Amino acid sequence: MTWPYTLLVSYNQDPCQFKNVTRNSYLIVLHHFCCFSQLLYDHPLRQFTNHLVNLANYSPYSNYIFSGFLHHEAGSAMTSRQHADRLLGESPAFLEVLERVSQMAPLNKPVLIVGERGTGKELIAARLHFLSSRWDQEFIKMNCAAISESLMETELFGHDAGAFTGAQKLHRGRFERADKGSLFLDELAMTSPLVQEKLLRVIEYGEFERVGGNKTLVTDVRLIAATNDDLPGLASQGKFREDLLDRLAFDVITLPPLRTRPEDILILAEHFAVTMATDLGRDYFPGFSAEARELLLNHPWPGNIRELKNVVERSIYRCQDPEAIIDAISLDPFESPYRLKPRRIASSTSTQPAVSTKPAEDNLMLSNNNLKGLTSLDGSAQFPMDFRQAVQDFEISLIKNAMASHQYNQKKTADALGVTYHQLRGYLKKYELLEQP
Repeated sequence: MTWPYTLLVSYNQDPCQFKNVTRNSYLIVLHHFCCFSQLLYDHPLRQFTNHLVNLANYSPYSNYIFSGFLHHEAGSAMTSRQHADRLLGESPAFLEVLERVSQMAPLNKPVLIVGERGTGKELIAARLHFLSSRWDQEFIKMNCAAISESLMETELFGHDAGAFTGAQKLHRGRFERADKGSLFLDELAMTSPLVQEKLLRVIEYGEFERVGGNKTLVTDVRLIAATNDDLPGLASQGKFREDLLDRLAFDVITLPPLRTRPEDILILAEHFAVTMATDLGRDYFPGFSAEARELLLNHPWPGNIRELKNVVERSIYRCQDPEAIIDAISLDPFESPYRLKPRRIASSTSTQPAVSTKPAEDNLMLSNNNLKGLTSLDGSAQFPMDFRQAVQDFEISLIKNAMASHQYNQKKTADALGVTYHQLRGYLKKYELLEQP
């Protein structure tokens, strides 16, 4: 029998003993490990190939598979998903998350994934689905923040023809399309109370009605939700249903930020660099210089893996010599001598500056007016000193004083400091001040 696809996977390291696989040996498998194509489902040996795909894609040791080569005997090109994002890492925190996912995947229970932006919540959701018994069914995804509140209900539950103006035909919602499979809802905190109430009913009873319909539909869907917000805090403020949180939080997977995974930074950076070099048609990636590697390791990465990917890819393509070692790392794409200054909107009722375009986790920028009267900046500092620690201590002291002055009301405190509410929340999390009175 002629096989249309052959995948050659090279094991450059052997952290665990794969059966019949040793260092520098090669395992020939029968399918592209980056996606589940229709060939896999139709082929008589799909159980065997599925096992190999799971081994390559979803093993905790998949980061040790550094090179894969897809050969099509008919001469066709690779699929567009040849560079699909993958979960890579070897840090204890990362491997612990993968172990948790492996334990939870077989259960038909809802799962809540919590993590900062750019930590890979969608990849974890996909891992939960493809390691479950529902792997061969639909995996439907929806970002709740990208859909307006008026359309959220119809997108999730569908609508009947004539349900509202413009509804000319029946529309099947995400829950209906994901029957027997999994539904991933990102940015769950952005849903309205009405949608949350309907979600609770689907989770508890597996029932829902389309918008404008009177027929109760039954669905068998595993719900996987994700957020970068503090849902217990929102629930205590009445901004999120506590009963829905109770149902979702059968177990919670909290993803570690990249700054707590220093062992994984260079692994990920080199993976993104090789991928970008391939996309640019270059023969190979020459590597990072020692200075570049040190810069990558010392950056706090507030945008986590997504930010790292952008930084590495930008640095690769800006280097015009394909054989030169990368020594210039472009952390800020807005960096320019002609960079625009943030506008300040004059107001008779507020002196709050316009929101900066910099990320919320960047250093807290205080205007000169905010610094007046602070004795810690009177020029009496003792040198030498630990600059970073001194800045951190100052920020913590300033935030604590502002919180106490405003009866620990975070909205008023944010206004007083001239930052947004979400920026203040980021600093409260960063300095572990959320649990303090």
